[in-house]
Amino acid sequence: MIFQDFSRYQLKVGDNIGIGDVDNMGEQSQVQGAAKDGLAADFIERMPESYETQLGTWFKGGKELSGGQWQKVALARAFMRTHADVLILDEPTAAIDAKAEADIFEHFRELTANRISIIISHRFSTVRIADHIIVLDAGEIKEEGTHSELLAIEGQYARLFHLQAQGYQ
Repeated sequence: MIFQDFSRYQLKVGDNIGIGDVDNMGEQSQVQGAAKDGLAADFIERMPESYETQLGTWFKGGKELSGGQWQKVALARAFMRTHADVLILDEPTAAIDAKAEADIFEHFRELTANRISIIISHRFSTVRIADHIIVLDAGEIKEEGTHSELLAIEGQYARLFHLQAQGYQ
């Protein structure tokens, strides 16, 4: 699970990712694979001590990350659980730039194969890839279906989708 307000652990990068699956925390290949899946590997490998770099400012020499980099570390932490049947992502790309978000969701289906994935998001670029979309309003289900089905019924989803799309035209 990754929350929008994810934790920023003051640990070494590898441990920060590894705690997503404490039983396999020491499996460097799994940590590096999760970092790759979360799009964190590139910046981690450019850090002074790579996966051994201390994160945060609590400790001497600790490196602070940008909001987007922290979110990629948190996403990598979620991908550590390779045997999890359910993956829950609450606004998983809120602090990530548009290019990185597109890259993540480009290979999202591959990363979540054979898992149930629940994505909570207000971004239609994110939710439109879902097999099934549920529109909640005040804690109640108002609409559900695929992106195309929800557009066709011209309800709340369609109104909000078109409203958000206007910002890009």
